[in-house]
Amino acid sequence: MSLQQPAVFCNMVDDWPALQWNTKYLSALLDGKTIQFRIGLKTMDLVPQFETRCSYVEATLQEFLAWSCGEPSCLSGPFSCYEYSKYWAYADYKYIARLFEDKAEVFQDIKWSDFGFPGRNGKESTLWIGSEGANTPCHLDSYGCNLVLQVQGRKRWHLFPPGDTSFLYPTRIPYEESSIFSKVNVANPDPKCFPEFRNATAHVVTLGPGQVLLVPRHWWHYVESIDPVTVSINSWIELDADHEARVEEAITRTLVCAIKSAENPSSADLWLNPTEVEATSHDINLQYLNSAVSAYFKSRKASVSEEAHPSSISAEKMTSASHKRRKRQVGTEPEGCKLLTHEADFSTVKAEKLQKIPFGPHLIQVLPQSQETSSKGARAVESDYRDLIHGNEGGHFGKLHCARKQLVMSNDCETPANQMDSDGSPNASQTTLSTNDLLDCLVNPRVISLVAQLLLERTRI
Repeated sequence: MSLQQPAVFCNMVDDWPALQWNTKYLSALLDGKTIQFRIGLKTMDLVPQFETRCSYVEATLQEFLAWSCGEPSCLSGPFSCYEYSKYWAYADYKYIARLFEDKAEVFQDIKWSDFGFPGRNGKESTLWIGSEGANTPCHLDSYGCNLVLQVQGRKRWHLFPPGDTSFLYPTRIPYEESSIFSKVNVANPDPKCFPEFRNATAHVVTLGPGQVLLVPRHWWHYVESIDPVTVSINSWIELDADHEARVEEAITRTLVCAIKSAENPSSADLWLNPTEVEATSHDINLQYLNSAVSAYFKSRKASVSEEAHPSSISAEKMTSASHKRRKRQVGTEPEGCKLLTHEADFSTVKAEKLQKIPFGPHLIQVLPQSQETSSKGARAVESDYRDLIHGNEGGHFGKLHCARKQLVMSNDCETPANQMDSDGSPNASQTTLSTNDLLDCLVNPRVISLVAQLLLERTRI
């Protein structure tokens, strides 16, 4: 938990039954059960392919495999409408507790207890199945840190530290609780629209089967499948700092819903991510805000009590899971409010302590791409992947069903030619600011953090 940069764990999961969770095994395990796939274009655009711009289909894993293997369209069901060379498919954010609710024994195939989290297994984990090109837009998770196991195929991760947030042009449109998106397509950035992105420091690593990646708190990440079929399993580890993050998220939800709901509904702006069913009312949002604030002070009080009586920390508190996209019930304590570790233990690590972390062949530090050693680290990870291949012969709860077809969001960074001065800069007298421009400033993470501090100070009085 003292790692402040992404790192890859090797040779940690050799005895995990989950390593056999390839697509053929999972297809047999699911036994014809349909799951939702997100469909996107493989073309490289200058803007991110947000979930609001994708199509969605319900299909079996067998149909997905037939499609990805080039078998006759009659076997690929709903995928037959999408040419494999032009589209990718992604069954993402599939909570294993729901997917295999009738096969609870498979939860034990995943043993996060080996990483020091007693009792954590597949019940607190999420499954990802994708084809080549399937990707997650660059974003940061508001809650927790992330452990990711690669099971089949390889994925390339582009990671950016929290300090690069302003260079990544954060936005809450599309809005989704717990995810702050970047306006930049980091795989194909537009230097004219996003000139500050050149100051961002990418940490890039290719994750292969049997390896586990730690994504520290608030690290930005863009993830892409680079093999024909990929399978990953992850678990978000809750942190003490999540209590304050939930207050910030409640403030953000209140502002975004209030302002966007006031817009003319005919504007056709798909501002709500498919993971959010509807824009919640102002009254409900205020209830959630008050609930989050109460939970924050309750956790502070419990933290003081536990420091005085450390033996009172129960195993139940150590294994409570927070689901990243689960919608919380209004009027109750938000999910994930059990303590795992003190924030100070995680975020104020001294340099001497970092030097004691045993980086080496079993724990590879993901260094900045600009540093020469980072390419060596990446090569070490990919080399380890090849060794594994040759040596191993023998909140919402998940994504919601969405019938939307291919939807194109406007590129709001474009300025019409008739609104440009002769020097190519926007004409101040003619430039029109949109609601989204206003929101990008109002709910900027730095602004929301300050508002949360002021609100908590007001509540404390």
